[in-house]
Amino acid sequence: MILTHRLDPRRWSAKARILAAAGAFSLFGMVAAVATVDPNPNAVPTRTVVEALVLEHPSERQPTGEVFAHEERLAQGDTFASLLARLGVNGQDAARLVREAGNGRALRALRPGTTVRAVTTEDGELLSLRFLVGKDTLVGFDRDGPGFRAVQEKVELTSRVLIRSGEIRSSLFAAADEADVPDAVASQLADIFGGDIDFHRDLRKGDRFLVVFEQLVHEGRPVRTGRVLAAEFVNNKKTFRAVWFDGEDGEGNYYAPDGKSLRKAFLRSPLEFSRVTSGFAMRFHPILQTWRKHNGIDYGAPVGTRVRATANGVVEFAGVQGGYGKLVILRHGNGITTAYAHLNGFASGIQRGARVSQGETIGYVGATGWATGPHLHYEFRVGDEHRNPLTIALPAADPVPPGQMAKFRTATAESLAQLELARGLALASRE
Repeated sequence: MILTHRLDPRRWSAKARILAAAGAFSLFGMVAAVATVDPNPNAVPTRTVVEALVLEHPSERQPTGEVFAHEERLAQGDTFASLLARLGVNGQDAARLVREAGNGRALRALRPGTTVRAVTTEDGELLSLRFLVGKDTLVGFDRDGPGFRAVQEKVELTSRVLIRSGEIRSSLFAAADEADVPDAVASQLADIFGGDIDFHRDLRKGDRFLVVFEQLVHEGRPVRTGRVLAAEFVNNKKTFRAVWFDGEDGEGNYYAPDGKSLRKAFLRSPLEFSRVTSGFAMRFHPILQTWRKHNGIDYGAPVGTRVRATANGVVEFAGVQGGYGKLVILRHGNGITTAYAHLNGFASGIQRGARVSQGETIGYVGATGWATGPHLHYEFRVGDEHRNPLTIALPAADPVPPGQMAKFRTATAESLAQLELARGLALASRE
């Protein structure tokens, strides 16, 4: 290196300072930096210092033994090879893994949106690959000599509690998206308060909700949504509150803070979200072209939408029946039956004599039988008499037993306190 410099840099010109900071890399492994001086005859003396610096060629560097972790999400349209390239896996290992595992079960479980984690050496040699499938299974590959072996292991998910609040402007799902609430939590809210609020007809602009829910994570990354622990919904200025409690029988349920059950014996609707296209009244039949009584409620929904049992019951009929098309009839207690018609198909295991639970999927919306388009026809019968499922009084499930009230108050105290905190934060944000 050759460096010419002034002993008093405070008197350098602007050009001198710029050139002194510049350098150029030579092909011979030398670096030269030059500083000029003012052409002032009274300038202070200068001296030249020459030093030789040997720069290490990149090819001569020794491996450090360090390993690197990379994470990428599988995007729509990605190939496994393109994903490996983004993860920093070298071409040789990527080709070998694609060749060895391309048709394996592990890769068939890989879906767009899945986060994949690779551990490599600094030159891209793949040491391990992992991604989560299902609820708690980690699958992937480990290096095994020159090749790879498939691995599958259960992981322990950790839970964290999140608190959110939102306001209805158009729909529950739109408000949930705006409040960063997962769709699964919005669906739980509809289930929890579905006995008191008809989410098809009763929502009002300005309705509000608060929700405390679990989020299950693996290595700090959200994996799936857990259970709603506590919630509040203000509908048309009326407040409904719910808290989760595991009873001694091992079957948890949602209760009001005073221990009354929020679960009704029947859900108001067999669809989570839809619209009523024909009510319980006289109407002009679109196929028969005559006026006749409509003994049920029609819900418009896309083909394939899940249809759920509105109450615990036993399958009395599952098959094709005239204008109903594909039909499921459930028998409940006290002479009550419910019917679900025009289905596209039946859920697995739905056959005569099968027992179903409230909220369980029993079939899928279709347009079979006398139907002009995809919809669900739902009937509620007491004995041989049809009743309007939107207006009939639905009995509540049993409250917390008196002997468990002390346990109930202790177990739900924290969740209710978090709900109070959420309410205070929501009020402060609106002021």
